[in-house]
Amino acid sequence: MSRPAPCPIYTLRGAGAPLNTLHFSCHGGDTPLLYSGSGKGGIHIWNLSTRRAEKILEGHSGNSVIWVSTLKETGTLISQGRDMQVCLWDLSEGRSEMVDSVWTGSVGFCQCSTLETSAGNYLLAFAGQQTEEIKIIELSSKTPVCTLVPDAKLGMVMCIKLWQPDSGTGPLLLAGYEDGSLLLWDVTQRSKLSQAKAHPEPVMCLTFDTKRLRGISGSSEKKLSSWMLDRQNNLQLQDCVTMVNPGVSQLCIRGDGKLLASAGWDHRVRVFGWKKLRPLAVLQYHTDMVQSVAFSDHQDPKQRLLAAGSKDQRISLWSIYNEGADTG
Repeated sequence: MSRPAPCPIYTLRGAGAPLNTLHFSCHGGDTPLLYSGSGKGGIHIWNLSTRRAEKILEGHSGNSVIWVSTLKETGTLISQGRDMQVCLWDLSEGRSEMVDSVWTGSVGFCQCSTLETSAGNYLLAFAGQQTEEIKIIELSSKTPVCTLVPDAKLGMVMCIKLWQPDSGTGPLLLAGYEDGSLLLWDVTQRSKLSQAKAHPEPVMCLTFDTKRLRGISGSSEKKLSSWMLDRQNNLQLQDCVTMVNPGVSQLCIRGDGKLLASAGWDHRVRVFGWKKLRPLAVLQYHTDMVQSVAFSDHQDPKQRLLAAGSKDQRISLWSIYNEGADTG
């Protein structure tokens, strides 16, 4: 007999708008928190112990917030809105003030990406004002690092991921474009290393496992496309996962590299074993498109959570495959 479908362990309500983005901060001895960004410009800071919103920040003039993240150990929250602004917030010692902002000039939905290059120093990558350009700056000084523009016409930049290879070379950036292409960029050399056509439709989302050099991307179609980097940094297309219904908003790999979650346009969250892409669970709770999925960064594996944010204005939290389950 198959196992009964799991239910959320609890839900968070009160955002008052569609949920576009989620980010956990549960490491260390502090209160476990979940940050959410909504379609009406609100950034909710949810206390996962009380299961209530501890604070609500308004910094994007009512424009949709499409990405939130934190800069480790600095007490800084970073948010991106459709007002073309990236805002930095000081949350240390109970504060909640906006201390700086960066104008991106981008009207699209491409979420920013950050990378810590040394203790307390970060790069910020974002889609620029021109259709195909990606800009990278040093965060605190706002010093421009480079602008990356492909030779061919690939359409809008849809999603990006900054990362640092273990080999000791400089930062690399993966980008998905409107024409379905993936590009790998060398940030230091400002040059394209490789390219692959992963989808016939725009790349809506991607995630990348920096330890295994494997990634996966989704679009408006029924297929997830997995790919890897070889030793020469060539993008190699691998298996596809065919889903029942089309459309994926976001993909997320759990920190231990065992699970992959997808946020579906069909209101469902799907969970796969990351190693072999074996389907493990379909999580049904939401009544509208799921727009964001995130795994928590709890140090204790038993406490790990999966969160999903939906257009139905609710966040569901799930506890699944936490104790040595065979995920394949």
